[in-house]
Amino acid sequence: MFRERFPQLKFFRTLRVRLAGIFLLLLAVVLAVVGVVGTATEKTVLENQSNQILADELGALKGYIRFEGGKPYWFVDRGDPEENAAYAQLDDVFVLANELGELDALSAIDPSLSQLGDRQTILKELAQVEKTHEPVVKTLFSSDQVPYQIISSALIDKATGGRWYVAEGRSLADDFAITQRFRRNFLIFLPAALLACAVVSWYSAGRALRALQAVDSAAQKVTGSNLGLQIQRRGADDELDRLIDSFNQMSSRLKASFDQTRQFSTDVSHELRTPLTAIQGQLEVALLTGRTKEQLQEAIENALQDVERLANLVRALLLLSQSESGQLPMNKNVLDLRELVGDLVDQFQIPAEACNLTLTHTTEEQVWCEADRTQIERVVTNLLSNAIKYTPGGGWVKACAELAGSNVRLIVEDSGVGIPADHVAHIFDRFYRVPDPNPEKGLGLGLSFVATIVRAHGGSIQVESEIGKGSRFEVLLPVGTAPGVHETPVLQSEGRG
Repeated sequence: MFRERFPQLKFFRTLRVRLAGIFLLLLAVVLAVVGVVGTATEKTVLENQSNQILADELGALKGYIRFEGGKPYWFVDRGDPEENAAYAQLDDVFVLANELGELDALSAIDPSLSQLGDRQTILKELAQVEKTHEPVVKTLFSSDQVPYQIISSALIDKATGGRWYVAEGRSLADDFAITQRFRRNFLIFLPAALLACAVVSWYSAGRALRALQAVDSAAQKVTGSNLGLQIQRRGADDELDRLIDSFNQMSSRLKASFDQTRQFSTDVSHELRTPLTAIQGQLEVALLTGRTKEQLQEAIENALQDVERLANLVRALLLLSQSESGQLPMNKNVLDLRELVGDLVDQFQIPAEACNLTLTHTTEEQVWCEADRTQIERVVTNLLSNAIKYTPGGGWVKACAELAGSNVRLIVEDSGVGIPADHVAHIFDRFYRVPDPNPEKGLGLGLSFVATIVRAHGGSIQVESEIGKGSRFEVLLPVGTAPGVHETPVLQSEGRG
């Protein structure tokens, strides 16, 4: 409600105003502390200096006083200009009285300072000096409010042993003038300094926020056609440069994700068009040329085969999409990879024998692995299925699971036809298929799905292949430390990429 009533205050909520305001506020506090501390320090220095001057003047005053017959007199060489000038300076304010408080001499340039001759005050200060053996220092004000600092002490007549009260004073007008001048200059300097610093802080905050403005401007310019937009680093390697790096990395990830989605849509459209076209053509032919029950039944059977192929493709695309977007459900447990591979090898014995192949499993010891059993079964199933499909009769396929340091290694190798060297780097790409005269050998999604599952487990997959000598797929997965069991059904395998 407050913001709606006063939209003009939006300016004061900007980050630039806040940064400049905080800097200015801190500077004002620092300057205020400096002013207070500086004034107090100056006052202390002046007081210490005044005390020292008074002590020196009191000592000099005592040096000019002599006693004869129990009476004081001034011992001054009037013919000496320097001594005469020093005596004249001491003569401004001084008091001399005996131990009974009776005045012998009183000099005061202002009538209001005549209170220095008060008998009770003199006796009180003499008693204090005798008790503490320290001079008494006090401040009095003249009729025009000029401060005077007075120091008093005792003077002993060595001949008679009599005690005399002696006091010396000086005007603090110059000291007070210095303090007042410092305060006045500081009060003039403070707003000028704050104004200058306000301009500097506003300019500095603006420069510091240029990177943020660049990020904001770049974010507003991001569209589907320039998702990879990058911002130039400032080279300061500070928080703003790290923000720019984060933005650039985010922009790169968005571009890669968008490109992947666009490529996925293109690939899906291409793959779906073929079976749909085939189904349409078969049904049209049946509609136009079918005359007998057998002809219509054959057309329907062919169409159903393409529909089944289309359903398998859609199911595989759904799983692949979930895995690549990080939405593939994962239920990791510690499982025995040797047992899992052995069970799947047993399941594939019948199709292997049908192709006149020897399928073996060579792992002897337990190999514990931390993984999702369902997904790892899909990996092994796809690798075994590909090996059997691409190995001619009379060949062999081997599967093995073993420890490899902090990982476990799954190996599936065969003596099949091999993969051409220029195709090896692409076999894990979606919809990529090595040229083959038999189009029924796969959709080009199996190995892509295998690689995605392995990466989701924090593992890696490599392949070595040679034409005419076979292929070797090697998968590394995190090792497990305790047994776990999680039985799930096995997904029908897809063909080699």
